This record gives sequence, C-alpha cells and structure tokens, in this order.
Amino acid sequence: MAGTWLLPAETTSSGRPVLRPNEIESSLQPSVDLINEDNPHIPPLKSGLLVLTTHRLLWLPTTSQPPPPAAAIPLSSVVQIFPSKKSIKGMFASPRVRFQVSITPDGQLQQKGSNVITVVLVFRGKSDPDSFVGKFWEAWRGRAWEVVGEEGDGSGRVEAGGSSGGETGLALRMPVVGVSGILRKEQEMWESTDKSLQDAFQDLNALMAADHMFLQSKAKEMVTLAEKMRQKLLSGSSSQANTANDEEMGSKEEMQDWLLSVGIVSPVTKESAGALYHQQLSRQLADFVKIPLERAGGIMNLIDIYCLFNRARGTELISPDDLLRACSLWEKFNVPVMLKKFESGVMVIQNKSHSDEEVFHRIRSLVQKPDALKAGVSATDAARTLGIAPAMAKEHLLAAESKGFLCRDVSPDGFRFYINIFQDIDPNDAYLVKEYGIYDTWIRAAIPSR
Repeated sequence: MAGTWLLPAETTSSGRPVLRPNEIESSLQPSVDLINEDNPHIPPLKSGLLVLTTHRLLWLPTTSQPPPPAAAIPLSSVVQIFPSKKSIKGMFASPRVRFQVSITPDGQLQQKGSNVITVVLVFRGKSDPDSFVGKFWEAWRGRAWEVVGEEGDGSGRVEAGGSSGGETGLALRMPVVGVSGILRKEQEMWESTDKSLQDAFQDLNALMAADHMFLQSKAKEMVTLAEKMRQKLLSGSSSQANTANDEEMGSKEEMQDWLLSVGIVSPVTKESAGALYHQQLSRQLADFVKIPLERAGGIMNLIDIYCLFNRARGTELISPDDLLRACSLWEKFNVPVMLKKFESGVMVIQNKSHSDEEVFHRIRSLVQKPDALKAGVSATDAARTLGIAPAMAKEHLLAAESKGFLCRDVSPDGFRFYINIFQDIDPNDAYLVKEYGIYDTWIRAAIPSR
C-alpha cells in the first residue's frame, strides 16, 4: 500500500487537517508529489495538497478515486534539508525539494532512527517552491514540537533547543488569536501575579513571631484565599481545590473550554494558502459552523456567521465578499452544510440535514393548536417551537405562506400567520361546513359553543 512508511494524518469532514495543540499552518502548496527516493518500489503519492505546519509536513489527497489516506511526516524526524540547485535542465522540469528523514530498521519514521532515507517533493502546480523551502527551514529550525510552554511554565513563549542547522536559542511565540489567545495572555498575567503574591505571603509568614498568632492565622487565610482565586481564574486541578467548590470549579472549566473552542488557533490566510486561499477558507468555515449551527437549531443568518467567524479569527479578519465566495464553494465539496437564499433575499447557512418539509410539518402542527387557530402565530411563537432565531422563523413562515400552507394578517402589532382554511372550502358551495377537516377545526375553535 502506498505511503505505509508514513504516519497517518487525521482530516475533518471538509478535508481540512486536524491540527495538534499549538500547531500552526505555515504554507499550503497544491499538486505536490511525495516520493520515497531510496525505495522506488513504494508507489509515490501523486498530486496532493502539501501543508507545512510548525510540527509536521502533511500530504492530503485531492483528486484520486478512491483517494489514498492522508499522510504526515513529523519535522522532528527530518535530518537534513538539501538546498535547491539551479540548473538549465531544472528550468524545464518541475521544481523539486529533497530532504532526509530518520527511520527505524523496519522502515517507520522516528525522531532518532538508525537509518536515513531521502524524500522528494515534486511541485507540479502553480506554486512558489523557493518560498516554501524558506518556510520549511524556518519551521524545522524553530522546533516548535519541543514546546513546553503551556504544559510547563504556562507562558506562551516557546524556548527551543539547539537545531540541526547549528542555531541555538531560537524562540517561537504562539500568535494571539481569538478568545483562546486572550485567555492565554490573561493566564500569563495571573500566574505572574500569583507567584509574586505567594512569595510575599511566604515572606510575611517567615517574619511572624510566635506571639502574633492572630496575625499569622489571618495571613494564612489570605494565602488560602489567594490560592482559591488563582484556581478559579486559571481552572487549576481539582485536587488542589476545596471539595465544596468542586461544582463551581467544574462550571469554570466548562466555561473556559467553551470559550477556547471559539478561537481558531491557525486561521487560513492569503499568506499561508496563496492561490488556495478561498478553497481552504471554505473548508475551514465548513468545520467552524458545525457547533454554532447545532446550538442555533440547524440554521443561522449569514451575518451572524460572519461576526462569529471573524471574532474567532482574531486579527485575521475576512471581508464579506470572501465569506460569500467561501460559502459558494461548498457546492464543490462534500461538506454537511450549505448556503441558502430565501425569496426575500435573506441568506442563511444551514445543515444539509435541515429539512424544509420537516419545518413546514412543525409549523402546520403549531398553527392548528386551539390558541393559534383563534389568534394566529407570530415569528416569536414559531421561533420557540423551531428553536431558531425569530428572524429565521419569520422567513420559514413566509416560505410556508408561499407554499399555500398559511395565510398572513398584517396589523400594527406585526405579522400574524394562520392556517389556510381556503383549501377546505368548496368553491361551488362556500357556505357548506364539513364535519371534518381544517375548516371544521377552525370553526370549533372560533365558536366554542358549536
């Protein structure tokens, strides 16, 4: 099987790579072949999307049917990157980038393997290999996979050890993006403040004399209070928290998990994606809208999505035209969301599983309730039933009206929608009231004594 010496890589339902914590995309190159130069018996991976991150080289399939699985090469296994050679012969051939990786005796990638093989990247599409090589060197020398920032001292600064290129003391700083970046900066500030607070109170306890037991006990209470505040703000481990505060701590951690999920750590940019910008932006947007759509009942206004997406991207904002173009590309991809435009011109994003027929059925059930038969329903009433925003509920009511299910009454109080009873009226005998059907149900609700 092709690529068995490579590590597997996970992808989302839209085809975007699943990144590791603190992993950032650096460059995307289309139509790249990945070849094991030392073993020609292994079939090469043809014409895929090459994604360079701070931790890995990812190869994602784009055209083959059935496509080969996505593959990854950890930058930690890279031993050497060969400089590009300029020659007259190379001017008429596809650009190539060669580098060596370490492997185990059984041919698996490993950081300090006993053997070395040469890997060749062949750029067949419209790309910039020279720019890619520069970013490749930068990511390899940065050694971001050795990050201990958030797991160790909790800071956003990453100290890297010596690199294979002979450079030492390199440092990487994770970008402050979205809510997660804000929380990371806040965490750094509070940890610094907490350390100073602990040192101050420890010095205070050391200076306390035995005859100042009261002051000493109060100081210890302040230390305990400061520790509790730190645990709440930093969502520390529950083992250090008071048992009575376990539920409160759980709520705090749940809130921070939700906030952290809002931010996009590695947003697609024109600098990293190049010509693939709108395509990759479309895929990332399809992944992003899943959770907001689930919470909003399966449908959201395009303007709301625009605000949420830009908030999550931090400083890497996109224009409304970019968003609209990204949504329009969903028709070409197998993604579970779609762009829909109502007859009124309102544009929404909804799940493909969001069925209009099911919505109409729920609306018909709503307007046939006794109270609705008398006074009708408003967009707010429909919003409560459908679990969506009133603006979206109004669009569904108008769509149901256009289908002939409802009738609309416009008054100073706004729109009221009623069940369409004209379908049950016989045009040849308008005064005939049947003993069954919607017309009869409406008569019984309007005239209780009947």
